[in-house]
Amino acid sequence: MKIIFAGTPEFAVPALAALIEAGHKIVMVLTQPDRPAGRGMKLKASPVKVLATQHQLNVFQPETLKDQSVQTRIAEMDADVMIVAAYGLIIPTVTLNASRFGCYNIHASLLPRWRGAAPIHRSLLAGDTETGVTIMEVVPALDAGAMVSQGIVPITDTDTTQTLHDALSAIGAELMVVAMATLERTGSLVAVPQDEALVTYAHKLEKSEAAIDWQKTAIDISRQVRGFNPFPVAQSMLKDEVCRIWMATAKVGNARVGEIVNVHDGITVGCGEGLLHITELQAPGGKRLNSQAFVQGHNLQVGDFFTSH
Repeated sequence: MKIIFAGTPEFAVPALAALIEAGHKIVMVLTQPDRPAGRGMKLKASPVKVLATQHQLNVFQPETLKDQSVQTRIAEMDADVMIVAAYGLIIPTVTLNASRFGCYNIHASLLPRWRGAAPIHRSLLAGDTETGVTIMEVVPALDAGAMVSQGIVPITDTDTTQTLHDALSAIGAELMVVAMATLERTGSLVAVPQDEALVTYAHKLEKSEAAIDWQKTAIDISRQVRGFNPFPVAQSMLKDEVCRIWMATAKVGNARVGEIVNVHDGITVGCGEGLLHITELQAPGGKRLNSQAFVQGHNLQVGDFFTSH
């Protein structure tokens, strides 16, 4: 089929790769404009553009899809279908309707739970036991389209946003390839409307949410640490410096809030309820270290304290 693919970050790359592999003709790749990145702030292509360029695909990077000239250029592709995966720009109705079979999206949650900007983070923070991917019709309202298929991923107590992101990205690619094979064969996809009574919203992350409050339970802090890995990374004060905590799990036990009670085989810290077992952390300007290397390099001892900002 003739496909327009709209995606920008790493999450969208497996889907584009899988559609190319499946033999579809990608007539246009929509991705966000190159952005300044790194210390030199040089313009950097999106991960989707990098893959598209490797395959010599037609890449289009408008700042907005609201301009009529942009909409005309997309419509001229005469595509069978448009596929969206974490594109990041609002798609006007005229563009949603420009392709013969409409537009389908890979959304990283089990809709109608967690519509919106940060579904993977919010599922972890909320303590959900599972998450997943939904292939859905794209409609003008946010993540409100009817659902074609879903794939479920259990959430373990060591999962991070990064590990879930990678798993969901791969499953989303598989599901979309199956959906497109069905669409090509039958000319339509069966889609089930979402139950509006079950809708929850995954609001965009705020950097202020990264600060750890040690009065909270170890379970909640562990979810915060894992939910904010790889961004924006949970943080706490340690010896008057901001310490970023990359990996931690909850343990049973009690200690004074913020007090380090063990520095062997992980750093164990008292919380409002339970103990937090930290296994990876980072000092300002330093590298991510396992707990053993961090303890040695920073002379960390039992009786030292993590404090809230």
